[in-house]
Amino acid sequence: MKEKILFIVNPVSGNKPKEFVIKLIEKGFDKGAYDKKIIFTSFSGEATQIVKQYFDKGYKKFIAIGGDGTVNEVASALVDTDGILGIVPFGSGNGLARHLKIPLRPKKALELIKHGNNIKIDYGLINDKKFFCTTGVGFDAHIGHVFSKLDGRGFINYFKATLSEFRRYAPKRYEITMNGTTIMRDAFLITFANASQYGNNVHIAPKADINDGKLEIAIMRSFPIIIAPGIGVRLFLKNIDKSNYLETYQCDSVILKRNNPDVVHYDGEPGEMGEILNIKVVHDGLNVMVN
Repeated sequence: MKEKILFIVNPVSGNKPKEFVIKLIEKGFDKGAYDKKIIFTSFSGEATQIVKQYFDKGYKKFIAIGGDGTVNEVASALVDTDGILGIVPFGSGNGLARHLKIPLRPKKALELIKHGNNIKIDYGLINDKKFFCTTGVGFDAHIGHVFSKLDGRGFINYFKATLSEFRRYAPKRYEITMNGTTIMRDAFLITFANASQYGNNVHIAPKADINDGKLEIAIMRSFPIIIAPGIGVRLFLKNIDKSNYLETYQCDSVILKRNNPDVVHYDGEPGEMGEILNIKVVHDGLNVMVN
C-alpha cells in the first residue's frame, strides 16, 4: 500500500516563496510510492482542523511547512495519537526544528521525512493551549504581542521591537507554586521551557530536555540596559543560566498567579490569559521525525 502523507503549507510564514518546495515534494515523493496531498492554509488555526480531518481518513504522517506557529497547529492535532509530525522549517525562529537538529534547508529536511527516524517528545500545556518549545509571561510575551502587529517579520524586526520596548517595560509581580513550594518574584520575564530555545538559537533554558518529562523554569529579573549586550551573548552561547540575573528551576507542573489578565506567548505566538496560569508537561506525547 502507498504511504499516506499530508503536507500542510503556510504560504506566508517567513515571508518566503514556497513554490520551489512544492517542486521538491512533487519530484521527491513520487506517486508510485506515496499517496501524498499538499494543502495551503488560509487562516490561523486551520492547520489543526486539516490534520484532524485527514487523520480520520487514515493519514499518519503530517508535514508542517512553516514556522513554529504552523508546527504548533499541526502538532496540536497529533498529540496523544499515533500520528507523526514532520517539519520543513520555514519561519523566523524555527525553535523546535533547531532543537531537534532538523535541517533548515528544505531539500535536506524533505530527505529526513523519507529516511529519518521517529521519536517521542514531551509537550506542554498552559491552561488549554499546547506548546512544544516554550511558553511564558513578561517581556518576551509583551514583545511577541508587539511583533505580531508589525508589518515586517524576521529577526531584524524582532530585534528592533525589543530595543524600542526595553526602556518602557517594568517588571511585574508573580506568585509561583511548584514542587510543593510557593515563591514571589518581581520578574522581567518567566519562561517555561520544554525545549531549550525560543528560536534563532536564542537559548533561554540551555539544560532543557525535550524527553525528560520536566519543564525548565527560567525567571529573569530586570537588568540595566548597559549589560543587555552581555545578556544577549549569553543567550546565543547557551550559558544564560550562569547569569546572576537568572534563576532556574525544574518541575513537571506549576501554577503562576499575577495581578491582572495579561499577555502570554506559546511557541512565539501571542495570546492573552487570566490571572491564574496552570502550566504542565505531558511526557512522550508526540511522535516526531528526526535525523
